Amino acid sequence: MATLFSPAKMIAAGAAVAVAGSATMIGFDLCPCDAFCDDDAATAATSTVPVAPGALPILEPLPDMPAGDYKVDAVHSAAMFRVQHAQAGQFWGRFNDVDGVVTYTPDKEQHFAFDIDVDLASVDSGNDKLDQHLKSPDFFNAKEFGKMTFKSTEVERLGQNVWDVAGDLTMNGITKQVVAVVRFTGTGEVMGRRAGFEAEFDIKRSDFEHNYGIEKGVLGDTTRVIVGLEVVKAKDA
Repeated sequence: MATLFSPAKMIAAGAAVAVAGSATMIGFDLCPCDAFCDDDAATAATSTVPVAPGALPILEPLPDMPAGDYKVDAVHSAAMFRVQHAQAGQFWGRFNDVDGVVTYTPDKEQHFAFDIDVDLASVDSGNDKLDQHLKSPDFFNAKEFGKMTFKSTEVERLGQNVWDVAGDLTMNGITKQVVAVVRFTGTGEVMGRRAGFEAEFDIKRSDFEHNYGIEKGVLGDTTRVIVGLEVVKAKDA
Protein backbone atom coordinates (compact mmCIF):
# COMPACT_ATOMS: atom_id res chain seq x y z
CA MET A 1 0.00 0.00 0.00
CA ALA A 2 3.02 2.25 0.29
CA THR A 3 2.80 3.00 -3.43
CA LEU A 4 -0.69 4.48 -3.07
CA PHE A 5 -1.49 7.97 -1.83
CA SER A 6 -3.32 7.63 1.50
CA PRO A 7 -6.28 9.99 1.69
CA ALA A 8 -7.02 8.39 5.00
CA LYS A 9 -4.25 10.35 6.52
CA MET A 10 -5.73 13.46 4.91
CA ILE A 11 -9.14 12.87 6.47
CA ALA A 12 -7.80 11.87 9.84
CA ALA A 13 -6.03 15.22 9.79
CA GLY A 14 -9.26 17.07 10.25
CA ALA A 15 -10.96 17.12 6.88
CA ALA A 16 -14.05 15.21 6.57
CA VAL A 17 -15.30 7.71 4.08
CA ALA A 18 -12.09 10.44 2.28
CA VAL A 19 -10.40 8.59 -0.24
CA ALA A 20 -7.97 9.72 -2.73
CA GLY A 21 -5.10 8.46 -4.62
CA SER A 22 -3.87 8.51 -8.15
CA ALA A 23 -6.88 6.62 -9.31
CA THR A 24 -10.52 7.68 -8.48
CA MET A 25 -15.66 5.59 -6.13
CA ILE A 26 -13.82 5.21 -5.61
CA GLY A 27 -10.96 6.34 -8.34
CA PHE A 28 -8.85 8.87 -6.70
CA ASP A 29 -6.72 11.68 -7.79
CA LEU A 30 -7.59 12.75 -4.49
CA CYS A 31 -6.20 15.25 -2.16
CA PRO A 32 -8.46 17.91 -3.66
CA CYS A 33 -6.61 20.63 -1.81
CA ASP A 34 -3.26 20.65 -0.09
CA ALA A 35 -4.83 22.69 2.68
CA PHE A 36 -6.60 19.55 3.88
CA CYS A 37 -3.35 17.65 4.37
CA ASP A 38 -2.08 18.18 7.90
CA ASP A 39 0.66 15.63 8.50
CA ASP A 40 0.98 16.41 12.20
CA ALA A 41 -2.74 15.98 12.82
CA ALA A 42 -2.85 12.80 10.76
CA THR A 43 0.04 11.34 12.72
CA ALA A 44 -1.64 12.16 16.01
CA ALA A 45 -4.91 10.66 14.85
CA THR A 46 -3.40 7.37 13.72
CA SER A 47 -0.80 6.85 16.44
CA THR A 48 -1.67 4.94 19.56
CA VAL A 49 1.20 4.90 22.04
CA PRO A 50 4.70 6.43 22.13
CA VAL A 51 7.42 4.13 20.81
CA ALA A 52 11.17 4.17 21.12
CA PRO A 53 13.25 4.90 18.02
CA GLY A 54 13.44 1.81 15.86
CA ALA A 55 10.67 0.02 17.76
CA LEU A 56 7.44 -1.11 16.13
CA PRO A 57 4.25 0.70 17.22
CA ILE A 58 1.77 -1.34 19.22
CA LEU A 59 -1.78 -0.96 17.95
CA GLU A 60 -4.82 -1.35 20.13
CA PRO A 61 -6.77 -4.62 19.92
CA LEU A 62 -8.82 -5.41 16.83
CA PRO A 63 -12.63 -5.29 17.01
CA ASP A 64 -13.98 -7.92 19.40
CA MET A 65 -16.29 -9.81 17.07
CA PRO A 66 -16.40 -13.26 15.42
CA ALA A 67 -14.47 -13.85 12.22
CA GLY A 68 -16.44 -14.61 9.07
CA ASP A 69 -18.76 -13.07 6.50
CA TYR A 70 -21.09 -10.21 7.36
CA LYS A 71 -23.92 -9.37 4.97
CA VAL A 72 -24.89 -5.74 4.38
CA ASP A 73 -28.16 -4.74 6.07
CA ALA A 74 -29.65 -2.75 3.18
CA VAL A 75 -32.26 -1.10 5.38
CA HIS A 76 -29.60 0.52 7.56
CA SER A 77 -26.95 1.24 4.93
CA ALA A 78 -26.64 3.95 2.27
CA ALA A 79 -24.16 5.74 0.03
CA MET A 80 -24.20 9.54 0.01
CA PHE A 81 -22.48 11.88 -2.43
CA ARG A 82 -21.94 15.60 -2.80
CA VAL A 83 -20.76 17.77 -5.68
CA GLN A 84 -20.44 21.51 -6.17
CA HIS A 85 -23.33 23.01 -8.12
CA ALA A 86 -23.09 26.22 -10.18
CA GLN A 87 -19.68 26.91 -8.62
CA ALA A 88 -21.54 27.71 -5.41
CA GLY A 89 -23.27 25.30 -3.04
CA GLN A 90 -22.67 21.62 -2.36
CA PHE A 91 -25.46 19.45 -3.74
CA TRP A 92 -26.18 16.22 -1.84
CA GLY A 93 -27.75 12.98 -3.04
CA ARG A 94 -27.79 9.36 -1.97
CA PHE A 95 -28.24 5.80 -3.14
CA ASN A 96 -30.77 3.96 -1.04
CA ASP A 97 -29.97 0.37 -2.06
CA VAL A 98 -26.57 -0.94 -0.97
CA ASP A 99 -25.74 -4.65 -0.83
CA GLY A 100 -22.71 -6.87 -0.42
CA VAL A 101 -20.49 -8.71 2.04
CA VAL A 102 -17.75 -7.69 4.46
CA THR A 103 -15.38 -10.48 5.49
CA TYR A 104 -13.50 -10.24 8.80
CA THR A 105 -10.27 -12.23 9.21
CA PRO A 106 -8.54 -10.98 12.39
CA ASP A 107 -5.81 -13.62 12.17
CA LYS A 108 -4.63 -12.35 8.78
CA GLU A 109 -2.61 -9.27 7.93
CA GLN A 110 -5.48 -7.81 5.93
CA HIS A 111 -8.22 -7.85 8.50
CA PHE A 112 -11.16 -6.97 6.26
CA ALA A 113 -12.34 -7.55 2.71
CA PHE A 114 -15.17 -5.54 1.14
CA ASP A 115 -17.39 -6.59 -1.78
CA ILE A 116 -20.06 -3.89 -2.16
CA ASP A 117 -22.78 -3.24 -4.77
CA VAL A 118 -24.78 -0.03 -5.17
CA ASP A 119 -28.03 -0.04 -7.19
CA LEU A 120 -27.78 3.04 -9.43
CA ALA A 121 -31.54 3.17 -9.97
CA SER A 122 -31.94 3.85 -6.24
CA VAL A 123 -30.42 7.33 -6.58
CA ASP A 124 -32.40 9.80 -4.50
CA SER A 125 -32.00 13.58 -4.71
CA GLY A 126 -35.30 14.42 -3.05
CA ASN A 127 -36.68 15.57 -6.43
CA ASP A 128 -38.40 13.09 -8.77
CA LYS A 129 -37.60 15.00 -11.96
CA LEU A 130 -33.94 15.31 -11.04
CA ASP A 131 -33.80 11.64 -10.09
CA GLN A 132 -34.90 10.69 -13.61
CA HIS A 133 -32.14 12.85 -15.06
CA LEU A 134 -29.56 11.31 -12.73
CA LYS A 135 -30.57 7.83 -13.92
CA SER A 136 -30.14 8.86 -17.57
CA PRO A 137 -26.99 8.47 -19.75
CA ASP A 138 -26.04 12.05 -18.80
CA PHE A 139 -25.14 10.72 -15.37
CA PHE A 140 -25.32 7.19 -13.95
CA ASN A 141 -26.91 5.49 -16.97
CA ALA A 142 -28.76 3.15 -14.63
CA LYS A 143 -30.59 1.27 -17.41
CA GLU A 144 -27.39 0.11 -19.14
CA PHE A 145 -25.18 -0.14 -16.06
CA GLY A 146 -27.39 -1.24 -13.22
CA LYS A 147 -24.80 -1.26 -10.45
CA MET A 148 -21.70 0.42 -9.19
CA THR A 149 -19.36 -2.09 -7.53
CA PHE A 150 -16.35 -1.97 -5.24
CA LYS A 151 -14.10 -4.95 -4.50
CA SER A 152 -11.19 -4.46 -2.12
CA THR A 153 -7.74 -5.69 -3.11
CA GLU A 154 -5.49 -4.45 -0.29
CA VAL A 155 -6.04 -3.25 3.28
CA GLU A 156 -3.66 -1.36 5.56
CA ARG A 157 -4.39 -0.60 9.20
CA LEU A 158 -3.68 2.99 10.22
CA GLY A 159 -4.95 2.93 13.80
CA GLN A 160 -7.22 1.07 16.18
CA ASN A 161 -10.36 1.61 14.12
CA VAL A 162 -9.09 3.07 10.83
CA TRP A 163 -7.98 1.31 7.64
CA ASP A 164 -6.88 2.34 4.16
CA VAL A 165 -8.84 0.09 1.80
CA ALA A 166 -7.68 -0.08 -1.81
CA GLY A 167 -9.85 -1.72 -4.42
CA ASP A 168 -11.47 -1.70 -7.84
CA LEU A 169 -14.42 0.61 -8.39
CA THR A 170 -16.53 -0.09 -11.45
CA MET A 171 -19.01 2.48 -12.73
CA ASN A 172 -20.30 3.32 -16.22
CA GLY A 173 -18.44 0.27 -17.52
CA ILE A 174 -15.09 1.66 -16.33
CA THR A 175 -12.94 0.21 -13.55
CA LYS A 176 -10.49 2.33 -11.56
CA GLN A 177 -8.36 1.48 -8.56
CA VAL A 178 -9.25 3.61 -5.59
CA VAL A 179 -8.32 3.98 -1.94
CA ALA A 180 -10.94 4.62 0.72
CA VAL A 181 -10.55 5.53 4.36
CA VAL A 182 -12.72 3.09 6.32
CA ARG A 183 -13.57 3.53 9.99
CA PHE A 184 -15.00 0.79 12.18
CA THR A 185 -17.88 2.36 14.13
CA GLY A 186 -19.00 -0.40 16.48
CA THR A 187 -20.28 -3.94 17.04
CA GLY A 188 -23.11 -5.40 19.05
CA GLU A 189 -25.29 -8.45 19.60
CA VAL A 190 -28.65 -6.98 18.58
CA MET A 191 -30.85 -8.97 16.18
CA GLY A 192 -27.76 -10.96 15.28
CA ARG A 193 -24.10 -10.05 15.50
CA ARG A 194 -23.67 -6.65 13.85
CA ALA A 195 -20.85 -4.34 12.92
CA GLY A 196 -20.70 -0.85 11.44
CA PHE A 197 -18.33 0.93 9.08
CA GLU A 198 -18.09 4.35 7.49
CA ALA A 199 -16.01 4.98 4.37
CA GLU A 200 -15.15 8.31 2.81
CA PHE A 201 -13.37 9.24 -0.40
CA ASP A 202 -13.32 11.62 -3.37
CA ILE A 203 -13.58 10.69 -7.04
CA LYS A 204 -13.40 12.56 -10.31
CA ARG A 205 -16.52 12.11 -12.41
CA SER A 206 -14.51 12.58 -15.58
CA ASP A 207 -12.46 9.46 -14.79
CA PHE A 208 -15.66 7.49 -15.32
CA GLU A 209 -16.71 9.55 -18.37
CA HIS A 210 -19.40 11.34 -16.37
CA ASN A 211 -18.68 14.72 -17.91
CA TYR A 212 -22.10 16.38 -17.84
CA GLY A 213 -21.92 20.02 -16.66
CA ILE A 214 -18.16 20.07 -16.05
CA GLU A 215 -17.08 22.17 -19.04
CA LYS A 216 -19.61 24.93 -18.37
CA GLY A 217 -19.06 24.90 -14.63
CA VAL A 218 -22.60 23.77 -13.87
CA LEU A 219 -21.31 20.83 -11.83
CA GLY A 220 -17.92 20.11 -10.35
CA ASP A 221 -15.72 17.20 -11.34
CA THR A 222 -14.57 16.13 -7.86
CA THR A 223 -17.28 14.33 -5.91
CA ARG A 224 -17.13 13.24 -2.30
CA VAL A 225 -18.67 9.89 -1.40
CA ILE A 226 -19.58 8.71 2.09
CA VAL A 227 -20.76 5.13 2.55
CA GLY A 228 -22.39 3.99 5.76
CA LEU A 229 -22.54 0.22 6.24
CA GLU A 230 -24.26 -1.88 8.86
CA VAL A 231 -23.56 -5.58 8.43
CA VAL A 232 -24.91 -8.74 10.04
CA LYS A 233 -22.97 -11.96 10.67
CA ALA A 234 -23.92 -14.66 8.18
CA LYS A 235 -24.86 -18.02 9.62
CA ASP A 236 -21.98 -20.48 9.58
CA ALA A 237 -22.33 -23.13 6.88
